[in-house]
Amino acid sequence: MNQNKKTKKLLITLHVLVWLVILCFPIILMGSSEAFNYHRFFMHLMFTSLFMILFYVNYVVLIPKYFLKKKITTFVLVNIALVLIFMTLMNLIPQYFFVFDNKPPRPPHGESPWMRNLFMISRDFLILVMVIVISIAIKMIENWSGMEKAKSEAEKNQYEAELLNLRNQINPHFLLNTLNNIYALIAFDAEKAQQAVQDLSKLLRHILYDNKEKFVSIHKEIDFIKQYIELMKIRLSDNIKVETHFNIPENSTAKIAPLIFISLIENAFKHGVSANHPGYIYINIYEEKNKIICNVKNSYFPKSIESDKSGSGIGLNSINQRLNLLYPEKYQWNMGISDDGKDYYSELIIEIL
Repeated sequence: MNQNKKTKKLLITLHVLVWLVILCFPIILMGSSEAFNYHRFFMHLMFTSLFMILFYVNYVVLIPKYFLKKKITTFVLVNIALVLIFMTLMNLIPQYFFVFDNKPPRPPHGESPWMRNLFMISRDFLILVMVIVISIAIKMIENWSGMEKAKSEAEKNQYEAELLNLRNQINPHFLLNTLNNIYALIAFDAEKAQQAVQDLSKLLRHILYDNKEKFVSIHKEIDFIKQYIELMKIRLSDNIKVETHFNIPENSTAKIAPLIFISLIENAFKHGVSANHPGYIYINIYEEKNKIICNVKNSYFPKSIESDKSGSGIGLNSINQRLNLLYPEKYQWNMGISDDGKDYYSELIIEIL
């Protein structure tokens, strides 16, 4: 709203300045040695006033009412009538309102009055048509600019709504996965389950507050990931090896979209763990030049649809959509299963904005 007011004030200022310059043309162009001719100056003011009236009648009334609504015939007919009226006034002004040197103006030597009148009529007609064309051009530019601004605002609102919707998908999905792990932990170690609930409260604090920001410090996001990994490790048996590497410079000022990596890590703990077979989870996040790279590898024990109660891929789908919105053409995401079907890998490379 404030921006619209500023734009309107700027337009009004520009209009005032342009017309002031036009009104002052005789003074600007007059040489310092010339005596000021009040008669010609006031005639110029009257002509300019006619141009202003024609301009704003079109700009304020005729263009919005007829031209922009495709009523071209009515628009043309009304302007033809206005041009004829204004041409008549422009012809009467010098004849009946002003006298120059107490003599009527004479045509140049050898020029017939008929030719001179034809020239003046053509000149006045072209000037008035040009005024109308300029008013159309300015109004069309303003109208186009307003439409582009409205379109841009609508796209921004849609963009923000999509991001909010995706964040709202991630939060319950993350919570569901974590609660499932804690629920399973209660059955064989109540003390660890209590500790897990405390750790979960810390993670939820990050989700509830930091996730509202579009981008957060990479250090803050890494701390969150470390806490999550420690929480997940509580319920793992000794036959699951978890190896993590975080190589982010202490003085790094990089920012990253919150929770952009967490679904990759959730996926590793979900599909990389088996109750009956040994497995591994390898997580490596590091900063290299202007990029943040997240490598996740794990043993692959795919869950059936019946046994998987953690969201059925909602997290990975949400990440893909968020990446397209936040990092268009600024990321690479490679993932897949090894040829023998025993390992899963995911590498996400994001260019720091």
